[in-house]
Amino acid sequence: MPKYVIEREIPGAGKLTAEQLKAISQTSCGVLSKMGPQIQWVQSYVTTDKIYCIY
Repeated sequence: MPKYVIEREIPGAGKLTAEQLKAISQTSCGVLSKMGPQIQWVQSYVTTDKIYCIY
């Protein structure tokens, strides 16, 4: 199964609360589910100004 990394630039990402990060991830997963049910989120990494998501 191929793996992909999506880099999202979000200024201040490292200062977001767990609730805010959850809301962002739910939005992303909603978009992906419309693209195809075979796309699955694996893990995300948060840095100061970016979020990297593994799919």
